[in-house]
Amino acid sequence: MPILTLGPPDFCPPAVQRMGLLRGAASLAGIDVLHCLTDAIGGNIFPVMPDKLQDSLGSAILRLLRPLARLLLKHGMPYGMFAELARKAYVDEAFEHLQRQPGTRPTVSGVSALTGLTRKETKALRENTPIGNEKSAQRYSRAIRVISGWVNDSQFHDALGEPAVLPFDGADNSFSALVKKYSGDIPPVAMLSVLATSQNVIESGDRVVLKERAYIPMSTPVDKINILGTDVAELIATIGHNIEADPARLFFQRKVSNTAVRVDAIGKFRELSNRKSQELLEEYHAWLSSQEVDERDSDSDQVGYVAVGIYYTEQLRSREPPHETD
Repeated sequence: MPILTLGPPDFCPPAVQRMGLLRGAASLAGIDVLHCLTDAIGGNIFPVMPDKLQDSLGSAILRLLRPLARLLLKHGMPYGMFAELARKAYVDEAFEHLQRQPGTRPTVSGVSALTGLTRKETKALRENTPIGNEKSAQRYSRAIRVISGWVNDSQFHDALGEPAVLPFDGADNSFSALVKKYSGDIPPVAMLSVLATSQNVIESGDRVVLKERAYIPMSTPVDKINILGTDVAELIATIGHNIEADPARLFFQRKVSNTAVRVDAIGKFRELSNRKSQELLEEYHAWLSSQEVDERDSDSDQVGYVAVGIYYTEQLRSREPPHETD
């Protein structure tokens, strides 16, 4: 890894040179720390990571990458492709990082210095077309919207306030009307196929029955992997935000776990957590749906994106023998 020299050696002592990224002008023992951490190229501020922090971050990244590598190997992605994607992510994020710095303009040279890549590599990676599956993302989003509308919109409820068994065709409270209202231009037959494949609905004659409220794509691995690219990224972004944010601006991030659960109780807890989590997410969704902008909202040209995610995991481990006492 190349060493980036920051500031004149006789002006910036080593301890200051190793302090890392500072967000504004500061002083330490009369030394202009911001100047010490300012690179000569364009006045950009670059982070310099202390050894202990670098070791901790490296260990955390290795733990993060192990399950990702397991998934990539299972689906046949070679290391070279992964490395190229990592380089692409570094370049794209470096441009955004420099864009956020006040008074700076991101350049190929600045990003090259920040990432350690050559200017030629940086320029080529910056110009690459992003990789993605937009159709899969749209299918995932619209299927969720259709199910959510079925669960929360009283137009599609029965007398008890539950999602009704819907006729496929009809003007008002039919499956076709539901799809038109919540999925845009996707044909009702196509949406029915998506939801039937994911086992969310079943057909009973000319009627459609909602059987499962949680949409988990099952039609193609691409649909499931699309979740990997969104949900995991959001969790990492939340963790990153909480590492740096002021206490008043922290995002909620909690986990409950136990390392000594009886094996015969795991299935019971899985069922309990699935049920309780689904109920909570449906409550959140109903509240958020009531706060969506519509054509009557003209006081702002912006909308907000918020998300709350819940995950479950389980493992079987060897039981540690009890500690003997004298």
